[in-house]
Amino acid sequence: MIKCLVIDDEPLARSIVCEYLQKYPEVEMVQECNNGFEGVKAIMQHQPELVFLDIQMPKINGFEMLELVESVPGVIFTTAFDEYAIKAFETNAVDYLLKPFTQERFDAAMKKWLQQKKQPVPEAGVKQLEEVSAKQPEEQVRIVVRVNNDIRIIPVQDILYLEAYDDYVKIHTTYGCFLKKKTMGYYEKTLEGNQFVRVHRSFILALSQLTRIEPLEKETHVALLRNGTRIPLSKNGYTRLKSVLGI
Repeated sequence: MIKCLVIDDEPLARSIVCEYLQKYPEVEMVQECNNGFEGVKAIMQHQPELVFLDIQMPKINGFEMLELVESVPGVIFTTAFDEYAIKAFETNAVDYLLKPFTQERFDAAMKKWLQQKKQPVPEAGVKQLEEVSAKQPEEQVRIVVRVNNDIRIIPVQDILYLEAYDDYVKIHTTYGCFLKKKTMGYYEKTLEGNQFVRVHRSFILALSQLTRIEPLEKETHVALLRNGTRIPLSKNGYTRLKSVLGI
């Protein structure tokens, strides 16, 4: 049997997916989830091969939820998301059902997934997912992280600075540090430019935490934060910081 989940905050949408799946006796719906928190726990518990996932949900959206899953199953988005954005994913190994969708369109998505389920999502598709995720308004005001089996939502106003950390970004906050499997470039593009500035290839600082800029030898500088942390400024980063500060 193919284990399957549906994650959607609309009960009617979940019931439609379950109804359409009746044509597929080889697929077992093991759980229905009405938000991303439930979805992450259900994926960890059941290890499904296929997930029907809404994008726009309360608490955390579908993109944020997928970032918290270590082994991402096959995903078919069921969403009222803008059709133009959906076209950006047409080369991916997953499919997108624009609500309301018919049994015929559902069957086409299932056929595509059944044919491709053993193939990994191409790297280009992963990059497109990240780019569209960055355009979501939630991404500009919070960062969702997973700590063991718990999910934490970090408001951007709690962030002191971000630091490159191997394949992760270390998020330094007023109450501890958290790792996120993203890139510095992603956050440079996502976070508001009048609140966060990339001052070094390895650092993005929150302007609200900056107390002063100190010179070092050979025309180099460091930024001193409220908690005493000293952040090195690259030449371009120093210029960028001065520009944002209007000095």
